[in-house]
Amino acid sequence: MALTPVDWIIVAASILLCFVPALFFGRRAGKSTSEFFASGRAVPWWLAGLSMVATTFSSDTPNLVTDIVRRTGVAGNWVWWAFVLTGVATVFFYSRLWRRSGVLTDLEFYEIRYSGQAASIVRGFRAVYLGLFFNCIIMATVNLAACKIANILFGLDRWQTLLLVGMLNVAFATYSGLWGVLVIDMIQFFIKMSAVIAAAYFAVTSTQVGGLHGLMEKLAVRRGPGGLDYTSMLPDFTNNWEIAVAVFIMPIAVQWWAVWYPGAEPGGGSYIAQRMLASKSENDALKGVLFFNVAHYVLRPWPWILVALASIIVYPELSDIQTAFPNLDPTLLGHDIAYPAMLKFLPVGFAGLMVGGLVAANSSTILTHLNWGASYLVHDFYRRFITRDATEAHYVWAGRLVTVGLFLASSGVVYLMDSAKDAFDVILQIGAGTGLLYLVRWFWWRVNAWCEVVAMVSSLAVSVGLLLLAKSGVHMSSHAALLVTVAATTVCWVAAAYLGPETDRAVLISFYRRAQPFGPGWAKIRLEAGEAVGAPVGNSIPRALLGWVAGSTMIWSGLFAVGNFLYGRSGAAWMLVAVFVVTAFTLMKVLRPQLAES
Repeated sequence: MALTPVDWIIVAASILLCFVPALFFGRRAGKSTSEFFASGRAVPWWLAGLSMVATTFSSDTPNLVTDIVRRTGVAGNWVWWAFVLTGVATVFFYSRLWRRSGVLTDLEFYEIRYSGQAASIVRGFRAVYLGLFFNCIIMATVNLAACKIANILFGLDRWQTLLLVGMLNVAFATYSGLWGVLVIDMIQFFIKMSAVIAAAYFAVTSTQVGGLHGLMEKLAVRRGPGGLDYTSMLPDFTNNWEIAVAVFIMPIAVQWWAVWYPGAEPGGGSYIAQRMLASKSENDALKGVLFFNVAHYVLRPWPWILVALASIIVYPELSDIQTAFPNLDPTLLGHDIAYPAMLKFLPVGFAGLMVGGLVAANSSTILTHLNWGASYLVHDFYRRFITRDATEAHYVWAGRLVTVGLFLASSGVVYLMDSAKDAFDVILQIGAGTGLLYLVRWFWWRVNAWCEVVAMVSSLAVSVGLLLLAKSGVHMSSHAALLVTVAATTVCWVAAAYLGPETDRAVLISFYRRAQPFGPGWAKIRLEAGEAVGAPVGNSIPRALLGWVAGSTMIWSGLFAVGNFLYGRSGAAWMLVAVFVVTAFTLMKVLRPQLAES
């Protein structure tokens, strides 16, 4: 893509608009680790929510959605739409608990919830495992997408793209801390949304596609493998049962609660927990996560989906993309690259906005992961196990050095990956089986540190065992492998809850008084702590369940109402709008007692 001077001016303006405000937070971020990693616990809900949305909107997200739609149709997005259940559960069951805990990172939770050496082992291990290894995979996925986009738009090699994004992201992540990340995220969100809406508009209205009506007409007569209907929002349970199981039944029935995935962790975690912990109050944590889930699932997906559907008309086969872009690196060719290939329809000015938006998308995610990963490695590993008594300035500088190292390590991983979808599948498999534990540990006192150890070890052991079986010729479908992993891991950690050493009573009572978990699972500890048997109305299990069901239904009805309006199915769209209004009203009724408590 050849950018005009006007485009370059817009690119420069977008970058300056995003990053210059962050310069004002460098001095504040350097005061302490609380400021550098948690913004002094003073973040309002709208800023926390916008930051969560911006972080999960990375440069690989449009590519991932395009890959899914081209392979399995719009219905294939249920592999991540199912995480609505996870996100809304965090709103009603976990957001206030996290904020009450008062920890700096979600890994510090282990040593206020559990006792003994096992608690320290889990905290230290997960600090390195998540902060370094897992985090590098995530950042490599994001930067791989940036490399594909830069290659198809400008012909840049991987190392050139990594050098450019590295200089920008590392400089600001090391200087401005979480405050700078949050402010950058807020501005980037609006730039990115403007860019992807423009991309969808110009792709769909191109002469090859012929507008929304033309797109629907062309896709009505074009079918994918096995007669796949690309536009259907639900899978075909008659002709494509295997796809239906993989993209709908398993995500809805198992995946949302059983799999740990960044941004959609059962019970909240990683950078979602970081934003909740940085919020200025419990209510801000709750409202921030609720806003994030509505924006994440209702506002954002359809511009990506429309471009993906249009790409099926413009580039029916991967060879068509290679033909259209003869200088494309063959090692980068895949269905996910169809998204940047569709950007050729952007006119002058909007092309610059898109490039600025892609830079913003990359930066918002990488900046968050650099800060989040550094918080684990410095606060939960280095400060906890290596150097305990240094000054706050020392730990801030350690965080800055670790930030640089994380980006260099993740850049090396970029060369080991082929597509965003492959990385998505790997991440899901790594986190399989542990999700239920992260849901239950807040609501059942018997869960102990050894449950965490056993869950991690058994999940890894089963995954490795299945891999060895596959290499020896015993193959198993991905959903069958997930079920085996989840079942084995759950049996192991539940057994550890009864057979392993109990958490010290003093620790359990202290945790209960600190976080105030509700429900019958803490009845015994509640009595020992001398607390009333009942719980505040806003914290009741039935009320939280009602809010969870209403919130999930509201988000899904909003998501599909937008889709049906775009498809031209106004009758179905208005019915879904009615469902959205009713469930939104129910949601507000549920929230009122909770918001009134503070």
